[in-house]
Amino acid sequence: MAQATVQLGLDSFGDISVDAQGNANSAAQEIRNHVEHAVIADRAGVDAISFGEHHRGDFAISAPDMVLAAAASRTERITLGTAVTVLSSDDPIRVFERFSTLNAISNGRAEITVGRGSFTESFPLFGYDLADYELLFEEKFDMFAKLLAEPERFSWNGTHRRPVDNAVIMPRTEGGLKAWVGVGGSPQSVIRAVTHGVPMMLAIIGGSPRRFQPFVDLYREAQDKLEISLPLGVHSPGHIAETDAEARNQVRDAWLTNRNNIGRERGWGPSGPAEFEAEADHGSMYVGSPETVARKIADTVKTLGLDRFDLKYSNGPVRDEHLRRSIELYGTEVIPRVRELLAD
Repeated sequence: MAQATVQLGLDSFGDISVDAQGNANSAAQEIRNHVEHAVIADRAGVDAISFGEHHRGDFAISAPDMVLAAAASRTERITLGTAVTVLSSDDPIRVFERFSTLNAISNGRAEITVGRGSFTESFPLFGYDLADYELLFEEKFDMFAKLLAEPERFSWNGTHRRPVDNAVIMPRTEGGLKAWVGVGGSPQSVIRAVTHGVPMMLAIIGGSPRRFQPFVDLYREAQDKLEISLPLGVHSPGHIAETDAEARNQVRDAWLTNRNNIGRERGWGPSGPAEFEAEADHGSMYVGSPETVARKIADTVKTLGLDRFDLKYSNGPVRDEHLRRSIELYGTEVIPRVRELLAD
């Protein structure tokens, strides 16, 4: 990879933001906001924007492909994808058909990141048994990877559904559908990505990016054995404002609210400002002025040898006007500066 040409994107899970008075936006307003975010990112020069699927009260987006289709009609050049599509609780054929349709609407700008998802609400919601968690993803990911090859006739046989025999899958794409698989950092997930020939998008949401180097090494070693070459991506949270202090002040409380709400559900201990500051100083929170964030991104790209870096720009109940400014600064100032640093 020529690191100066690394793709630099944004993503969001549809976190419910707040207005200028601190009042939570409705889910409907948040969806409209995210379409506007894609428009701003497109105009600012961001390479890609991705929206993730959730089925919870604190996230608005449950059908990312619908939001992306709306964004496709108002954007010109930006790649439109998902931060995650929860493949385990969906049907791979329907997923492929929906995103092939998005690819047609956007003139080839669609991509998809499939994964297990970090929450499990979709399993009971759509009638799946959590006891089948591993089996569902293994089989559905195998099925989806075979669909990406777009055979003239598709056949598949497994245990979680009736076989598919000599089926026609429509629409066919013009040049193929770009896809990633989201990986949280287990060796098995890394190997699975490589053996299915689907590039890995590594979620680094805490701690130093350098601690993920063993997974990156394993990813490359597995490709060498199979004599293939796949790009590598990373997704991490962050926020940008004119100054370091302003950026931290805009996102700190929202990040802690989000972290502690999820932590109570999962039995984590409470987090405080010191944890946020530690992540901003030394971990995987890319928060600060454009220069600060650009230098931190460039360092991660060089350290791990990335082809793609996505900044998760929504981090709990941040004011929407601050999110819009963060997107603008990312496209107009951070991205050009990252390319300069990598070219040097």
